[in-house]
Parts: sequence; structure tokens; C-alpha cells
Amino acid sequence: MLRFVAGRDDLLNSRFALSPVTELENLLRKLSGRKRAALPPAWSARLTPAFQRLRAETALDAVLALQSERYGAAFVVQPPASMAQTIDDDLAALRSTPLAQARKEIADCLARRPATDPKVLAVLEDRHVATIMADAMEAAWHELVAPDWPTLRAVLERDVVHRGGLLSTGGWQAAFAGLHKRLAWRDGGLELSRFVDATYELDGAGLLLVPAVFVWPNIGAYTDPPWPKALVYPARGTAALWDPGPATPPDALASLLGRSRARLLVSLSDAASTTQLATSLGMATGAVGDHLAVLRNAGLVTRARSGRSVLYRRTPLGDALAGGTP
Repeated sequence: MLRFVAGRDDLLNSRFALSPVTELENLLRKLSGRKRAALPPAWSARLTPAFQRLRAETALDAVLALQSERYGAAFVVQPPASMAQTIDDDLAALRSTPLAQARKEIADCLARRPATDPKVLAVLEDRHVATIMADAMEAAWHELVAPDWPTLRAVLERDVVHRGGLLSTGGWQAAFAGLHKRLAWRDGGLELSRFVDATYELDGAGLLLVPAVFVWPNIGAYTDPPWPKALVYPARGTAALWDPGPATPPDALASLLGRSRARLLVSLSDAASTTQLATSLGMATGAVGDHLAVLRNAGLVTRARSGRSVLYRRTPLGDALAGGTP
């Protein structure tokens, strides 16, 4: 069992952040078979041809060689700094990795899962290994993740909004409660079952919480220096991405409100911004704003500012009309 021991300062300093490169790395694990939970067939069929081409044309196999089911090189996928993290930030961090740190983590990974391909070993032994890997990851990002990133980001942001609401009403214990079935808050510490048997003091630095789509259904952790302690957990709403169809409102609700407004109301089971709703439902942002104004005037949704975003939520009347439809 993994245990993070938290004090008062740790709860104050814990925070959420988004990580584009985490999505890429976990997607690569699924496409390569490193994760037991495969992609849905439609996603696999769409992405596998590009993935195989990238393996032939770039040094992506060297990246894959450092992955095992429960371990990977943290210098390739470094913990993010904030909610505003971009793939350019991630790749810049990878390229600037000290060679000694890269060498250490490569050795640790190969001790767990040896590599024998001469081309892979040539990359891993190159003094410019971090730059070579960053170039391969950049190509993979643009081919495999970038087209879907707006939708993925909307899911991640909605998860953070949801966790933030739990945090404001019930504290960190409430926010952690539904993070993952193997995670529990006990006696001033966060415990993760079926993981490495170790205890780590957070020492006032707090815990970094990183929602992710492609990590589902697993959960990951950063524990080794020099990286900050972090948890990578499955974001709420991931299952909706695997469903090829949009949220479908009941026919009676669609007849009453119109299908577009009914879809919006059904989709607001969690708070969301106009942009997030437009991205996830494939609607124009302006049209979403107009429909939300009508729903708000009818008392079915309410809005409140959260940082730079305006978030919409269903009212109790909106919940009753939506009928608990997910």
C-alpha cells in the first residue's frame, strides 16, 4: 500500500493541474498493449494506423521501451505545473532534462523490462536522448492527440470543477472520496491500495492532482525525486468519450424544450462553461450561449463565475426536468 502523509500545510498547498503529455503517454500505453484496458474499438481503429507509422518513422519505440504496465520514465512525462499546461511546456521540460537524470531513469526502466532492439538501444545510449524522445513525442502528439485535445481538455476541466465543488463543501476528504476505488483518506494520510508498499511525507509541499482520460481505469503516482509527489487519476466523464453518440435527452423533454436545449440540460449533470459544452456536444459556441440564456431565464440553469470561466449548473427544477439522465 502506498501512503502519502499530509499535514495542514499539505492540504493548503495541494492543487490540480492538467498534463497534455500524460494523455499522450497513456494513449501510447494502450495502443502498444502496455495497459490491460484497451481503447474502445472505434478509437483503436482510427489511431492504430498512425501509431504504427510513427513507430516506423520516429524514435517512438525508444519511448515505448521505457514503459511497463506499472512503471515508466518520469523525465519523459514530467508532472505539470498548472491548469494552463501546454504540450509545448511538456516538451520543453523533457528537452531540458539533465543527462544524468535521464540516464538514471532509463537504467531503472531497463532493469524492469530489458530492451534488445539495437535501434532502441542506440537512442537510449545517445547523449541527446531527451531531445530525440521529445521529437518523437511531438510527432505523436500532433498525429494522435491534438485533433481530440479540445474535447479531452473539456472533460478534464469539468472534472476539476466537480472536485473543486466537493472541496469547497466537504474539504479534501470529500474531494478524495470519489477519486478512485483504490484510494482512501485515513488518519491524516491518503492511501492507495494494490500499489508499491511505501510511505511518503509530503513535507508541506502538498500533493499534485492530475485528472486524465487515457489512464482509465487505473491510477498512477509520482513518488521519486526530483519530481513533486502527484496522483494521476481517471477523470469523470471519460466513459462519455467512448460512447459514439451525443447525450440523448428523453423525447418528452426534447418536445418541451427543443432538442438542442434538452441536450444541454441533460449534459449539465456537472457544471460546465459555454466552451466546454460546445466542445463536448459539437455545437457552435454562440448557439450554446443563446440556448443557455433561454434555460437560465426559465429557471432551469444558473451561472456563477469560477476564476476566468463562467460555469453553468442545473437548478433543482432543471434536475427534476432532466430526470437524473446522465
